[in-house]
Amino acid sequence: MSLPIDNQLAVRPALSKVPQVTVLFWVIKVLTTGMGETTSDFLAHTIDPIVAVGLAGIALAVAFVLQFSAGRYVAWRYWLTVVMVSVFGTMVADGLHVQLGVPYAVSASFFVVVLAVVLLSWYSSEKTLSIHSVHTLRREIFYWVTVMTTFALGTAVGDLTATTLHLGYFGSGVLFAAVMLIPVVGHWKLRWNAVFAFWFAYIVTRPLGASFADWLGVPAARGGADVGTGLVSLVLGLVIVALVGYLTVTRSDETVRQPGW
Repeated sequence: MSLPIDNQLAVRPALSKVPQVTVLFWVIKVLTTGMGETTSDFLAHTIDPIVAVGLAGIALAVAFVLQFSAGRYVAWRYWLTVVMVSVFGTMVADGLHVQLGVPYAVSASFFVVVLAVVLLSWYSSEKTLSIHSVHTLRREIFYWVTVMTTFALGTAVGDLTATTLHLGYFGSGVLFAAVMLIPVVGHWKLRWNAVFAFWFAYIVTRPLGASFADWLGVPAARGGADVGTGLVSLVLGLVIVALVGYLTVTRSDETVRQPGW
């Protein structure tokens, strides 16, 4: 006997507001972190920093309106929001150091505490940190607050290793590429908890992408390849648009609520 229509709707899994975690997910995520870093630097050195932060804040607000108003995951809305979080989060983290003189070690420690509080609050409220449980407004708010905090934390940590610890941008990129293997191997070979491994990797992608993007964009005097932050941002942006366009057409990363990540 088939279920009545109302009952069928009741047992149907809720649509997630985030994509499936695939290789392409991680590729785009790293690209957005790099673009956010170089775009922030380009704007800060091209127009008044206060105006740049204001424009980025407005763009982020528009992206959030588009994302939260969607009833399900929509690739271009989701990744537009990630890009704007990356740009704005970078500006906030850099502003603490450049404008207020806060050492990177202090800001990194501060964002670690903030992230811990956010994650504990999320888990206390929802009893899960799985991104595939993001199908209610409250969980989506927790998700995006977490994402913003990881971007700010990753920016501070990347600048800490590159400048304070004198590893340079390329050296920092290599370091975080190695660190990225920890959650990958942990989840793949050691059966680490999938949610823990995901957020571990998600945090590391920020300084990973930003370090290599900085290395490409900054002048040789700062240890970079001197390609230019504007050009690096443009190229990364075009690649992101192409990949998100592919996801929009194929819808290969759409998912319903499921266990695991």
